[in-house]
Amino acid sequence: MSVLTPPMPSASVPPPALMTADEFLRLHVHDSGIELIDGHLVRLPVPEFDHGHVCFKVSLHLGGFVVANRLGWVCTNDTFVRTRPDGVRGADLLYISYDKLPADAPRPKGAINPPLELVIEVRSPTDTLKEVTAKALEYIAAGVQVVMLLDPEVPFVAVFRPNQLPQRFEPSDTLTLPDVLPGFAVPVASFFE
Repeated sequence: MSVLTPPMPSASVPPPALMTADEFLRLHVHDSGIELIDGHLVRLPVPEFDHGHVCFKVSLHLGGFVVANRLGWVCTNDTFVRTRPDGVRGADLLYISYDKLPADAPRPKGAINPPLELVIEVRSPTDTLKEVTAKALEYIAAGVQVVMLLDPEVPFVAVFRPNQLPQRFEPSDTLTLPDVLPGFAVPVASFFE
């Protein structure tokens, strides 16, 4: 006679615990290639050549204008921005004026808390347009005044502002940002050359 035993339930692995922005910054402030999205730690792929080159070109134009006019700070390399209690994003570039962060003020540690004037994201080949648009809207919801999204593959620039439809700029256009950088004007094509 054999004894039948009911099958043992398989051990289920509990989902990873959600993390707050404060926990993320305490544990990962010196890490790179990660973001906190809706409480989940997300590892990002290493950007490719075109991504880095477009970031450099934007940094040259934006940084040159900001420094020449003594307007504020420009940061690169996935600088952490707190977007919500369970969200920390790494901005490809950002600009914050001396009005919001004076030149003689202590520099932020960890993550920058909006409001700030401008965040710039460059789409990587691994990003979907839906993902980078969601990221732009998350920055806007957090209080960023303007978000620029550059797509090296197409190429184009989309500019997001609160309560407005995004503006699209083609390579033949000149990009201006009068609300955050009066006088700044750059041919869009120069970002992708």
